Amino acid sequence: MNVPVRPPSAFPPRHGSGLFASFGHAWAGLIHTVVHQRNMRVHLISAVLVGLVGSGIPLGLAEKVTLIFCVLLIFFAEILNSALEHLVDLAVQQFDEKARLTKDAAAAGVLVLALGTVVIFAAILVHNWDTVRGSTDAIVRQVVLGVPLTVCILALVLPQRRPLGVDVGAFLGGGALLVLLAQRSASIVFTAMTGGLLVVAGAAAYERRRELRSAVGAAADSPVSGNKKTG
Repeated sequence: MNVPVRPPSAFPPRHGSGLFASFGHAWAGLIHTVVHQRNMRVHLISAVLVGLVGSGIPLGLAEKVTLIFCVLLIFFAEILNSALEHLVDLAVQQFDEKARLTKDAAAAGVLVLALGTVVIFAAILVHNWDTVRGSTDAIVRQVVLGVPLTVCILALVLPQRRPLGVDVGAFLGGGALLVLLAQRSASIVFTAMTGGLLVVAGAAAYERRRELRSAVGAAADSPVSGNKKTG
């Protein structure tokens, strides 16, 4: 009995196919979304602010789970929206009204989740207003240390070109501020989430530099660039 032979794939094989390789591919997809999607960067900074509030104000278990779930759900929706946009662009090589409506509908789903998260966040603060009002010292500490931390993470995810020292300084400075915040944190879970977001921002800054080096190298090796050099 002849066993049918599977034709060779037209696409280059992935590097590795095991469990750890799958995690690596998923991590690469997350970082790619942060690097190339402006809205994902906005969601990341918003998640940092949520983490600062959650680690500064003592909240109940239900409120903590709700906020973390909302953050993860928005991230999931934005990543899915990015994947859908790439799929539509791959399938439709020219303008099509249905393709535009597909992208708009996917973006609308992310917008609904984001607005819902804002409403939930406001409702939690109002419900715990007595706790918020009694946490003046913690709020001041979160503002004094949290604002510079947010600026460090924002500097890492911005798409503008900058010296390497800026990225290194922003990552190390953000880590130092996070350590100071963790010493008197009201929730180690929210502090850990903020630390994870700092790592994601650092990885995005590294990936952006790697892509820039690859683009510069490809331009230098192109025939047009070579002709300019010889001329």
